Amino acid sequence: MEKDVIFGDSEPEKIVISSSRLDLPASKRFLLSLQHFVAMFGATVLVPLLTGLDPLVALFTAGLGTLIFHFITGGIVPVFLGSSFAFIAPVILVKEKYGDIRYSLGGIVVAGAVYLVFSVIVKLLGTNVIKKLFPPVVTGPMIMVIGLGLSPVAVNMASSNWPIALVVIITVIASATIFKGFFSLIPVLTGVFVGYITSILSGIVDFTPITTAAWFSTPNFTFPKFDAGAISLIAPVAFVTVMEHIGDITTNGAVVGKNFFEKPGIHRTLLGDGLATMVAGLLGGPANTTYSENTGVLAITKVYDPSILRGAALLAMLVAFFSKFGAVLQTIPTPVIGGVSLILFGMIASVGVRTLVEAKVDFSKSRNLIIAALILTLGIGGASIKIGVVELKGMALAALAGIIANLVIPEKLEK
Repeated sequence: MEKDVIFGDSEPEKIVISSSRLDLPASKRFLLSLQHFVAMFGATVLVPLLTGLDPLVALFTAGLGTLIFHFITGGIVPVFLGSSFAFIAPVILVKEKYGDIRYSLGGIVVAGAVYLVFSVIVKLLGTNVIKKLFPPVVTGPMIMVIGLGLSPVAVNMASSNWPIALVVIITVIASATIFKGFFSLIPVLTGVFVGYITSILSGIVDFTPITTAAWFSTPNFTFPKFDAGAISLIAPVAFVTVMEHIGDITTNGAVVGKNFFEKPGIHRTLLGDGLATMVAGLLGGPANTTYSENTGVLAITKVYDPSILRGAALLAMLVAFFSKFGAVLQTIPTPVIGGVSLILFGMIASVGVRTLVEAKVDFSKSRNLIIAALILTLGIGGASIKIGVVELKGMALAALAGIIANLVIPEKLEK
């Protein structure tokens, strides 16, 4: 029989993990951390590749930012912070306008400071205000949008070679549901490994990045420059990503089964994310954000130990100097990542459905239907509204619409 062991504090918590999963040797804990590292790797290095920043710096600041986040939040929130896609357009815009990427970094630093302001506001007003703004009828569809909104990306990657993607999908499913022992805890890593071997046998793996990469190199750390105009183009994006942060922390809490709004508090998670983004900008990395990919890994494996995520963070910082290993990961074919992503993003959407079911949201009421409909259609449809230099789109716009609808539509509105 499995003995339930509670992660976190001495207080009783909802989620329990079997002692067999807690007492793992270092080699198996490393594989669990490696699985989280692989899940975040592609997206984390893609942002700097698109914006002109150094991918190795992005890996280092992602790892360092994750450790900062865990320190600020008391090490009880199992998240990984990677490169934020929301800042790609303004970073490129500033780089082209000023001819120097360092002005973009200055904007990123100030954007992180905006998080700190929100953290103070939440701390002063209390979490009850957040609860009123984000009831289950809002958070459930928001979580669904996070997963479903990313699904086209997964489908596009998988469709580049469906046979390979299907091998990965079948392997992940078998590992999570059929395999016994430790392999049942690392279905994503197992899927990537089997998919990679299959890709090699199929002759679609390009080993050029491995043969041309040096064994070791120092990340190209770059310090920011500050300009009011550049800051005005980048910093306001934080008003959008704060909403995404709240959605991601909601998702993570729903997966783990803990109320992170209360403990450690959404003000602390905002503070941790903001400080991580500021440090990233100061060192030459992209803005950080909590990663849904890693939350998806949590949902599949049900291993919620935050120290596993910290292990992944240390691995990311190490790989930032070990460029040969990073080159190996860059050779993982697109359909392999696509096959894994199909399941990971789908798991996130399923958690949103579970949130609605467990909260017993009554969809016989027109009010709830309208709120959910607005969030789902605006979020998945990719609607966007530009207000000055700030563009609200996707999940951020959907979240704002859901919050407003929840506040203004009267409770008595019936079907």
